[in-house]
Amino acid sequence: MRRIFVLGAGLTLLGSAACGTRLPDSAFTSQNPAAPGAGSTAAASANPASDIGVTPASIKIGMIDSVDSLLGPDTFSGPMYGAQAFFKALNAAGGINGRQISFVTCDDQGVGGTDVSCAHTLIDQDKVFAFAGNSIFQYDGASYVSAKDVPDIGGEPISNAYDQYPHLYSIYGSDYPRDGKSIGWQGKLYSSTEAEHYAKTVLGAHVAGLVSYNQADSARYASYEAEALRKEGFTVVPEQLDIALADFDSAALDMKNKGVDVVFDTIDTDGNARLCKAIEDAGVPIKAKFTTVQSWDATVATTYKDAPKCRNLLYANSSDANYEDTSNPAVKAFRDAMAKSFPDRQGKLSEWEIDGWASAQWLTDAVASCGADVTRVCVEKFMNSGKPYDAHGIITPAQFDVKAPTGTTHACFDVAQWQDSANGGQGGWVTRVPDMDTNCYDVPQVAYSP
Repeated sequence: MRRIFVLGAGLTLLGSAACGTRLPDSAFTSQNPAAPGAGSTAAASANPASDIGVTPASIKIGMIDSVDSLLGPDTFSGPMYGAQAFFKALNAAGGINGRQISFVTCDDQGVGGTDVSCAHTLIDQDKVFAFAGNSIFQYDGASYVSAKDVPDIGGEPISNAYDQYPHLYSIYGSDYPRDGKSIGWQGKLYSSTEAEHYAKTVLGAHVAGLVSYNQADSARYASYEAEALRKEGFTVVPEQLDIALADFDSAALDMKNKGVDVVFDTIDTDGNARLCKAIEDAGVPIKAKFTTVQSWDATVATTYKDAPKCRNLLYANSSDANYEDTSNPAVKAFRDAMAKSFPDRQGKLSEWEIDGWASAQWLTDAVASCGADVTRVCVEKFMNSGKPYDAHGIITPAQFDVKAPTGTTHACFDVAQWQDSANGGQGGWVTRVPDMDTNCYDVPQVAYSP
């Protein structure tokens, strides 16, 4: 299942407890039964300097994230904070088999050339063993990372790199060959229709408004989304707006007149806020306004401050556990660690931060499977085992197992809805499915160009 994100001005990228609470040991133990327990300091004396970036007492990890980009400091940085929070908590619990994790970060500022420089610096000068928590707008350094056989574990698949190169492992898993040549299957990528299926079967929607810009990426994704909706039996009402002079009011009125009861879009966050206000002002009787996982964050009340009715109809779906669901022990561990390491981010938390946590957990389990003799080859053996992996309950089971598309896929996913009444009236995302691992449907796959 391929993830698609819409970020920036119409850009389509294919792709709480108190501080100091002790994290449960289960958060830092491997899912490989044969692996030694993480945190064993007695094993440190037997650890060899087994590979680049690995000493008897430490493992050096790199992180490349587009923090200071034109799209703002919070657009891509979430996975970096989540991964760092995990590694800090891991070190406090004793590390991996007596080894502490050190991490080196590089902000590529969302620029492809700078990304290449980051990859060279971290690999050639800093001698990192692997990457975790990568969230990169333009991953131009991917070919170099792959050519140097450096594992990139659990990265955010914003661009096409994770669907093309070996040694790169998306947080969502992959069925593609990733041979370094073609992208996806014979130059096509595939996504599935679980969000549209949910809107139809659970929410009872039948007529979908689809709002896009007259910009190439936005229009291309809108073409894919229209096909996905039609495959699920929706009547589609397209609304393409001028990116420079978008008339949201007219689009909302047209959707009302045509009986739209759910809205999807391929536009930016600011545009979504204006769209929601127009929908509310026009009185469009929608059941839901769907947004992407990238907008599943704590800033909704502020972003949609002028559209209280519409914001309470915001739905998002993902392959991750809801970052608000602290009844899940792994999510509780994530929230505790974030509160301790980054207390200033409590009002900016997001699903992408929990992705970063899962990325670090995945790398940790892969390293732990190696015992004392930690090597890149061993880590990639764990990644390429074909066994489903769930980051201790953070993600739906994912694996790397090459399979040709069959036209349908079995998709399990999480769904949440923003509610102002959540968290004692502070607002938050409320999980809308009993269990993301059993909320599954056999849904169509839709092909699209990279």
